[in-house]
Amino acid sequence: MMNQVHSNAGKIKIDPIQIKTNLVDFLVREVRRAGLSKGVIGLSGGVDSTLVTYLAAEALGKENVIAVLMPYKTSSPESMNDAKLVIEKLGIRSEEVNITPMVDAYLARSGEMNAVRKGNIMARQRMIVLYDISARENAIVIGTSNKTEILLGYGTLFGDTACGINPIGDLYKTQVWYLAEAVGVPKNIIEKKPTADLWVGQTDEGELGFSYRRVDELLFGMYEDALTDDQLIKNGFEKEFIDKVKGLIMKNEFKRRPPLIAKMIKP
Repeated sequence: MMNQVHSNAGKIKIDPIQIKTNLVDFLVREVRRAGLSKGVIGLSGGVDSTLVTYLAAEALGKENVIAVLMPYKTSSPESMNDAKLVIEKLGIRSEEVNITPMVDAYLARSGEMNAVRKGNIMARQRMIVLYDISARENAIVIGTSNKTEILLGYGTLFGDTACGINPIGDLYKTQVWYLAEAVGVPKNIIEKKPTADLWVGQTDEGELGFSYRRVDELLFGMYEDALTDDQLIKNGFEKEFIDKVKGLIMKNEFKRRPPLIAKMIKP
């Protein structure tokens, strides 16, 4: 996908102390602005949701964070164990809701469907659970999607992308890893292959067809440095890779904005 690239890795690095302070302040401010004091997080055992849980525990206090584990029957036991480790380390409240009977009830009436459709159903069922718990607890749902996923549309609309506030939505995946390390997220969670854990063997990078680190360098060049395609190619990115990423961004633009409402034309 790429030749020798003039790396943006140095630029993508962040000041973790400053960013952590900003994000903790953001959580405190926005939860209070909503007239609330508690947050609900879908904790998968992955680095994104774990980082958000660490930030929320510091911002809101461990007694005000509810981590919700929502396994399906094919979910990785390792991911569940990682999530439970985070809960134990932080001393936060937690709840486990097995979504298998809910999802299977719908699958049973719908006949054959591919893995993507099944994955979307699981993601949306999890968000139903989170929003119901948030209503019960008078809490806000805190999102866990990073900037790379948001730009590429790698998420389920009204599923894992749904939330009231999102502290890491302006951090590229590479920056999530940097910050996670700085705040003390367990090393095995940071280093494992990113996955939505929607089916056995599924990985984010396997589905996307490229690594997060590579696409982050391209996205950083496109959005932060405002480089043209010609400049990106001179920096070593192949045109095919640029076109593929731009295609994903354009195709999934509808996921990044509120629903478009047609305006009435006055006679």
